[in-house]
Amino acid sequence: MTRKDRVFGGAGAIGATAILFLIVGCTQDGGEREANESVASYDIEMSADGEMAYGPAPSILREEVMPPMVENRERYDGEEVSPVQLVALAPVSTFSVDVDTGAYANTRRFLTNGSLPPQAAVRTEELINYFRYDYPAPSDRSTPFSVTTDMAVTPWNGNTRLLRIGLRGYDLPRAERPAANLVFLLDVSGSMSSADKLPLVQTAMRQLAGELRDQDRVSIVVYAGAAGLVLEPTRNTRAIRRAIDQLEAGGSTAGGEGLRLAYDVARGSFIEGGVNRIILATDGDFNVGISDRDALVEMIERQRDSGITLTTLGFGGGNYNEAMMEQIANHGNGNYAYIDSAMEARKVLSEEMQSTLFTIAQDVKIQVEFNPAIISQYRLIGYENRALREEDFDNDTVDAGDIGAGHQVTALYEVVPAGTQGWIAPRRYQGNTASAARRNVSEVAEIRLRYKLPGQDSSRLLRRVVPSAIIANAREPRGDMAFVSAVAAYGQLLRGDTMLNNFDYGDAVQLAGPQQGFWREEFLQLATLAESLDGR
Repeated sequence: MTRKDRVFGGAGAIGATAILFLIVGCTQDGGEREANESVASYDIEMSADGEMAYGPAPSILREEVMPPMVENRERYDGEEVSPVQLVALAPVSTFSVDVDTGAYANTRRFLTNGSLPPQAAVRTEELINYFRYDYPAPSDRSTPFSVTTDMAVTPWNGNTRLLRIGLRGYDLPRAERPAANLVFLLDVSGSMSSADKLPLVQTAMRQLAGELRDQDRVSIVVYAGAAGLVLEPTRNTRAIRRAIDQLEAGGSTAGGEGLRLAYDVARGSFIEGGVNRIILATDGDFNVGISDRDALVEMIERQRDSGITLTTLGFGGGNYNEAMMEQIANHGNGNYAYIDSAMEARKVLSEEMQSTLFTIAQDVKIQVEFNPAIISQYRLIGYENRALREEDFDNDTVDAGDIGAGHQVTALYEVVPAGTQGWIAPRRYQGNTASAARRNVSEVAEIRLRYKLPGQDSSRLLRRVVPSAIIANAREPRGDMAFVSAVAAYGQLLRGDTMLNNFDYGDAVQLAGPQQGFWREEFLQLATLAESLDGR
């Protein structure tokens, strides 16, 4: 026996709150249906075994939205600051690239609201990668990204050096972009009712709708106590925006069911050779159905092999589940961003959408092997939750981050030149393990990169040698190197890094120097604000 309940209505089904939606039906060619057909909704049929079936229904009721409880239930999953490594014992460092930027915008939210962020909320690599740097574009597309290295004296430790590794993906002209099949998966539960949540989601999605081309398609799936399809695949921008404008918040949060339906919709309109992506906008507060992060990750990993990727956009605070948002995007071969303003929505969903959607290299891993004759100690700044085992580098079944068209990735190592005092004192019985390496003192390190071209299962290997002359030529950082060093220090200060000596936020602002451009000027203001809020 089955029973039928309206989507988001009918406590007999799953106790959800009712919401009113205007659902605009559109044909595949983008034309709107007649007015008397444009308002529709979806029933959910609940079978005895709890399975859901989706079908058209004549209407959806609306229930008053209850204001959310003021309670801080934000969740983060931070790692300890990367430890120092002795090159003689651990010469190889391996990690997955990260192009996410969510930690930067989320940190900004805390600072502008008058408090320091939790240390677990700060991932320094995402702060660094929020900005663009002066890396050259690849000379051709035979290799999807360029590799740049440089070195400077560390601003907070005159005995160490900062080694910067920069990647830049090739640009993809608009005319060459493949068609996109996008499913907007929007959280309309009661927790999304505040001004910094659903209203900002609507602003962000309208921004994205404005980037569509004739060959692109958008569907909209929403979820609260249950999930429903509110807009079938269309390229009609007016219809998309109309559907977005009619959304209202109320009910509990069945995010797992929303993801299931979104994947079903994406498969139904799959574009061979195109971009097939779900864009999830939520505060991550899943509390109905599948809400365990590990269970969600397992489901998403099963789906990603079908060619459908997942981007997550975080909104709001109080109950924000950042741990969920960042991890499911990683496992869904997508990106994670946090939207705290209409300006950030424009940056992420308009100015940077090409990088977000169009992948040019998959499962990108970086491995650095330091020469013990030249470098005695090192530490990687950031990337703590992207660390890989050395044996993972050559294993093509191990998932890693993707690089999109025009994307940049920056990694910083703080290194101790051999013969210079480091963080760890020499060991009495360590012995001389550097004798073999002394045969080649012209190299500081070898950088190895593995990546897959889209649609391929076997990786390619790219090698770059860092010459030892880079140490002799190291000077005080200037230009972009000074700015990235300042951002790194800002991140590490927020993280509580104990190896910055007396370097503080004011020093970071002075190191960065005067900047041009809105986002870099804003960084100086945020660092100054952090200094005023730091009780240390």
